[in-house]
Amino acid sequence: SGFVMPQIIVVMGVCGCGKTTVGRALAAELRCVFGDADDWHPAANVEKMSRGAPLSDEDRAPWLQALHALLAGWVAAGGGGQGVLACSALRRSYRDILVGRGKGEDDISSYCTFVFLQGPFEVLQERLSSRTSHFMPASLLLSQLETLEPPSAPERSLTCPITGSMEATVASILQHLAAP
Repeated sequence: SGFVMPQIIVVMGVCGCGKTTVGRALAAELRCVFGDADDWHPAANVEKMSRGAPLSDEDRAPWLQALHALLAGWVAAGGGGQGVLACSALRRSYRDILVGRGKGEDDISSYCTFVFLQGPFEVLQERLSSRTSHFMPASLLLSQLETLEPPSAPERSLTCPITGSMEATVASILQHLAAP
């Protein structure tokens, strides 16, 4: 039988990698719901990042729990609903919370694929410095790169370079996800 598209795709990576842009385009191609994890941050987190302070694990915990509830809702939405979430998901422990790994019936990891957008520091920095409408200052890029743990087994994941156009990136992701 043919490979079934994963129901939930989490587009992940550091700031400036294009999570939101690629995520929106993927969701449009798949005709499914899109969520931007930034919209679920409590005001205190946004304020902290705005002044260039990195978030602690304590800051992230309620945010990750809220995002898990969102993803679990998508999975439960009859016939295994489909959705795309743009989320930094930098550490393995954060991704485990997102998918409820090892949490019995709350474990939705089998429905989720992490798409890791990876790019050279210079590209990320250039993209960040040209952004005007975002609360994340470019200074947090180094902190995020230090925190980053690329996905690995048993996580279902795909690493995608961001050196091409957004359209090429999306086409490459769709091609990999559809491959047997």
